[in-house]
Amino acid sequence: MTVSGIDVASYQSTDYATAGRSFVMVKATEGTSYVNPRHTAQVATGRAHGLVVGHYHFARSGSMTAQADYFLSHAAARTGDILVLDWEDTAVSSAEKDAWITHVRGAAHGHRVILYCNRDFWLNRDTSSYCGDGLWIADPEAAAGHPRVEHAWTFHQYGESGGLDLDVGNFASKAALQKWAGVSVPPATYEPFPGAAWFTVGRRSPIVAAMHDRLVAVGCDHYTSSANKDVIGSGDIASYEAWQRKYSTEHHKGWSGPALKWPPGKESWDALKVPNV
Repeated sequence: MTVSGIDVASYQSTDYATAGRSFVMVKATEGTSYVNPRHTAQVATGRAHGLVVGHYHFARSGSMTAQADYFLSHAAARTGDILVLDWEDTAVSSAEKDAWITHVRGAAHGHRVILYCNRDFWLNRDTSSYCGDGLWIADPEAAAGHPRVEHAWTFHQYGESGGLDLDVGNFASKAALQKWAGVSVPPATYEPFPGAAWFTVGRRSPIVAAMHDRLVAVGCDHYTSSANKDVIGSGDIASYEAWQRKYSTEHHKGWSGPALKWPPGKESWDALKVPNV
């Protein structure tokens, strides 16, 4: 399974489409004299829509240490942001690529630092197979999630649509990507029982997201995706009914019939919100 994302630079709008996406990679700097004038606004858009944010630096010939420091001073990365070297200039050697990644990993502890390059660079110019914490490979001739490289890949840039470069991340869910990146996700608030009539399919609320997280935490995960987890759907119904059966058996409740069916009742709802049930 993969998660969807995009990458943007000054050519793209600051108000790019985010629906159904889990991450955005934003160009920050190039060499030691260029800063993407839309970087701050493009990053803000990603953050506002809950995307995992990456910042990338387009390497040019010259001091890799100076370029790395220039990038770090302008990226303004936060905890959980991904840092990327964009290796496309033939004047930058494989050893210089390694030097930039090594320097940034040492200077930006706690951040994932990865390499972006196209398939030709990876197969024919790279001499070390070094990509820091992950390889972001550009291979637009391959289907999404199936780049033509033997090395383990983390992200795949596979195409373009509407002026946006399209990517997928090699993660089972957005939550898995967030965990890998070190994103701190505050737990949703688990509310008191709102009444049985509240539990209608399609209803949207942070309460649903909290219920989703609790059900997953207690091993009743019948969800096919974490997308739109704040909307009541069939996964919530299947997971909740599984939990009701599990809880009834483990706590000798003897629930049967409607008591083991959706929607939740106050007793089961209150029991679910208690940790380690």
